[in-house]
Amino acid sequence: MSVLQEISPHVRNMKPLDYSILARRAKQTNEELRQGVKKPYQNIIEVSASDPHRGGLRPLTFVRQVLAACLYPQLINSDKLPVDVRQRAQRLLGACAGGSVGSYTATAGIAEIVQSVSDFITRRDGGIPSHPENIYISPGSHWALQVTNIFTILVNSKSSPRSGVLTPVPGYSNAVMSLTGVGAVNVPYYLDKEQGWELKVEELHRALESAKGNCKPVALYIINPGNPTGQVQSRKSIQEVIRFVSEKRLFLLVDEVYQECVSGEKSDFVSYKKVLFEMGHPYSDTVELASFHSVSNGFFGECGLRGGYVELVNVDPTVMKYIYKLFSKDSCAPVLGQVALDLMTNPPQPEDPSYPLYHLVSSEIHFLIALKTSLFMEVLNSLPGFHCPPFEGGTFAFPRLHLPPKAVHKAKEVGMQPDTFYCMRLLEEAGVFTSPGCDFHLKDGSHHIGVCIMISEEVMEELLRRLACFHIQFMKDFS
Repeated sequence: MSVLQEISPHVRNMKPLDYSILARRAKQTNEELRQGVKKPYQNIIEVSASDPHRGGLRPLTFVRQVLAACLYPQLINSDKLPVDVRQRAQRLLGACAGGSVGSYTATAGIAEIVQSVSDFITRRDGGIPSHPENIYISPGSHWALQVTNIFTILVNSKSSPRSGVLTPVPGYSNAVMSLTGVGAVNVPYYLDKEQGWELKVEELHRALESAKGNCKPVALYIINPGNPTGQVQSRKSIQEVIRFVSEKRLFLLVDEVYQECVSGEKSDFVSYKKVLFEMGHPYSDTVELASFHSVSNGFFGECGLRGGYVELVNVDPTVMKYIYKLFSKDSCAPVLGQVALDLMTNPPQPEDPSYPLYHLVSSEIHFLIALKTSLFMEVLNSLPGFHCPPFEGGTFAFPRLHLPPKAVHKAKEVGMQPDTFYCMRLLEEAGVFTSPGCDFHLKDGSHHIGVCIMISEEVMEELLRRLACFHIQFMKDFS
């Protein structure tokens, strides 16, 4: 027997997502299109994941100019780039070993960039101090959260009962898979669909009670703004959650990667750390918190550069030593991702030559997000069988799909979940690649699709045209 067959039972327990079935078919379809196979469309519109550049949004000029100068330092001495771009590239290269982005960096990241992140957090939270020694730069926020680092510290796979983590439903499916992979028990808590996917502390108490006899919960995982649900927590809601984790002695894991993508008129993002410190003693000096952010999400959209950070608050110094060990075994985060993180947390200022264009484009992106959100809701709510509630933040829409009984029956006949069946037909017939709601393990048997709305105007118009035409015909076929 091959040694590769001796796979960890925890890894064996990781259940594949229906998304992977659709991803394979999308890949095959793209290949067929390249080979000249005739289809009703000329390309696949992929809106199954939050990847703004794939969706037609263009990279920010300032970001790409600085990256170009870091990769090709001769540009620093030319007049082809704005002076502030050249100065930023020169400063960043000066912080790199050997003056090159091809060198390793310190475990936590380049010290100057870690300081930029720390300064950004302090500004964001109205002056509440952030300490560089509590920040680690990573290859994206999920990497810092998952198997190799924070989860590894929290979860004792050999304990009896096993460690458990409270996770939101709907929530980030990859986080759930990662927990399973390290031997943790997922303890689901359900967001209130009827109240705009609100997180209610009563549900957290129910989830914690349900874990008795099955596992020992050690942490609560929060996504704010929500993914894929798009809700934004109020200050009051955050305070209730902090009191809950304090009372139950749970570690608080907060995914805040969509903090710059708040489109609801009555919604404002406020960080968990800010609320925690404003609550004062005993919460501000006892509640253990890890907060995550990255350059992948929001208007920055640099998914491929792999740059993120985690800030750790109130973590025991002894535990911090082990966290350092876990991060150090991977040498360092990609240097270009670190550079992008510096640019995100320390953008051009009003006195800089690059500021007018940067401010114009970023403002346009935020305006278009709100506009496209409104347009998407309007179109989907006009289609029979769709219900798209208002969403306040993030880059996803998660509309509910009321499928005809014949469609549900047909899905069972072909061995698919109903919303996977719908998404597969949408992909095959209209060339639109979305996420099936069944991957999010909703308890009431309802059907949903996940759609990234962080896309260009042109792509959004074509997406809505194809989706509407397909849906009307689908409902007619199965009525």
